[in-house]
Amino acid sequence: MRSRTLLLTLLAVCLLPLGSAHAASSKFTIRGAGFGHGVGMSQYGAYGFAQNGSGYRDILAHYYTDTAIGNLDPNQRVRVLLQSTGTASFTGATRAGRRRLAARKTYYVRRRGARVQLLSPKRRSLGTYAAPLHVTGRGGALILRGRAANGRTSGAYRGAIDFSPGVFSGVDAVNSLPLDSYVQGVVPDESPPSWPLEALKAQAVAARTYAVATMKPAATFDLYPDTRSQVYGGVAAEVASTNQAVAATRGEVVTYNGQPVVTYFFSTSGGRTEDVENTPLGNEPRPWLKSVDDPYDDTSPRHRWGPIRMSLKQAGRRLGSYVKGSFRGIQVVRRGRSPRIVEADVIGTRGSTRVTGGQLRARFGLFDTWAFFTSITTGDAPPPEPTPADPGAPTGGAEPFGSASLLGGGHSAGAVAGRVLPVLPGARVTLQRRDNGRWLTVGSTRLRRGGRYSAAVASAGVYRVRYHDETGPAVRVR
Repeated sequence: MRSRTLLLTLLAVCLLPLGSAHAASSKFTIRGAGFGHGVGMSQYGAYGFAQNGSGYRDILAHYYTDTAIGNLDPNQRVRVLLQSTGTASFTGATRAGRRRLAARKTYYVRRRGARVQLLSPKRRSLGTYAAPLHVTGRGGALILRGRAANGRTSGAYRGAIDFSPGVFSGVDAVNSLPLDSYVQGVVPDESPPSWPLEALKAQAVAARTYAVATMKPAATFDLYPDTRSQVYGGVAAEVASTNQAVAATRGEVVTYNGQPVVTYFFSTSGGRTEDVENTPLGNEPRPWLKSVDDPYDDTSPRHRWGPIRMSLKQAGRRLGSYVKGSFRGIQVVRRGRSPRIVEADVIGTRGSTRVTGGQLRARFGLFDTWAFFTSITTGDAPPPEPTPADPGAPTGGAEPFGSASLLGGGHSAGAVAGRVLPVLPGARVTLQRRDNGRWLTVGSTRLRRGGRYSAAVASAGVYRVRYHDETGPAVRVR
């Protein structure tokens, strides 16, 4: 008799429509790994390799597949766009073009059509020059006043500063300096100077190679001083340990088939780097930018991150136009080898939108595209109407949701119903009940089509479901 009553309840549960649930609430959870684009050298991974005795050449060979170390002139010039402004100003210069200047005084440069005009400390014209106006000092560094694109205000820079009309308006200030002087200003802004010397050497070679491989001879500058290229802080950034790493690797670059190649690097891999073609950095494979295991990356505070939690409504607002109708969840379609997200579907009540991992990262402000999304909606529902059950009829695969004693002999007080995404083959949800301050598991069941679930409960109380490592919102059944 008890088994027949249990069967009756289970059949009623299977017929309970999701739409009958009320007082529903939702929880959207994001967990992930890594920090950055995931291609090339993981800086924390390099740090871990160095701590475990690896030299910089071995570190570079690990992250840049089938490469070698080559040499080039460390004094070749590199051009870095520091500032685009209406009127630029500088000190520390002894010459602008052929004109002598006083190093202690501040001079100004402004645009005059396709030329630039040099102004005295009192802003009187000292001449108009064809671009670029080449400004140099006798030694030490030039100071570019105002805020630069690297975030530094009135920073000091080695080499020269070239002033040219901006693309649309104003004046561009471009730092022109020897390659290794430039790298001295990059390494301490890209890696902590307290790290092991071998890790800093690997960073120096990677930064030098990236600069050389991305030069733009036909443009007015080669590099940005921020993450659009690599962070360059000038003289103020330099530290003895990182200058030592630059000097110890003087002129060395990473080569593939004898040529310097683009050496992407980033903070944290999460345990594995990614093939470049699976990321926003490029659509074509590059044989030296392949996914590799990263065994020592776990020293990073971003090796694993999350959980980030919000409601489905809040998540839908962040996703904006990607959502059709009301947001339900995200189903990943394709992952890379790491496994960073390559493509995913943003699922709404009126359809889905195919997006990239990079688009999801941008909308949610994530550290990386190595991410997992879980949405759980939970609501209470009226108890199902009793339905006559044929003891010989098949159950359709229904399973007990809790013990027979919990179900109270089939007298249902109500039901818990909702939906979870993503839906995985054979996935189940576990039902839990709040009891004296603890969550007790009272049963589990497989998900139905579209991630739906529903379960009759025998008594009033507070319930929730658990899906893999995530728990849904609590709901009270009265």
